[in-house]
Amino acid sequence: MKENILILDTEQIKHKVKRIAYQIYESNINENEIILAGIADNGYRFAKLLKKELESISPLRIELCQVKINKKEPLNPISTSLEKNTYKDKSVVLVDDVLNSGTTLIYGVRHFLEVPLKQFQTAVLVDRSHKKYPVKADFKGISLSTSLNETVKVSLRENEEKAELV
Repeated sequence: MKENILILDTEQIKHKVKRIAYQIYESNINENEIILAGIADNGYRFAKLLKKELESISPLRIELCQVKINKKEPLNPISTSLEKNTYKDKSVVLVDDVLNSGTTLIYGVRHFLEVPLKQFQTAVLVDRSHKKYPVKADFKGISLSTSLNETVKVSLRENEEKAELV
């Protein structure tokens, strides 16, 4: 049986979160508030980590939004924990843990484009570079070249954060 390969440990993930938070702040320096829309489940956990870091380094008011996408049936309706008018004319960052083929992110993007936004960006912890769709991460922790039969598994449980190649 093949052994899992550690890509990022807890300390490295903390560094990536801090760096991405600074990048988000720099690109939203003129905003008072931003929405971090995390794709359930790990994307939302990643968004919570980013929110905590952003609040410690900036005066921005950060609102979290949980985005529920059926990853097996992405054409199904997408639900969010915020009403659409909450993010109208605001800066939104769509957050996920891993960018694989781009399917989840592209359908998430489509959902948010149903209302006018001030700015829209994407953030991922791991970008795998196997895109089916023309979607990119504006902010990424690490880019990783993998084969199609390899999987990236991310755990963002408190004090057990890690990313592994399986």
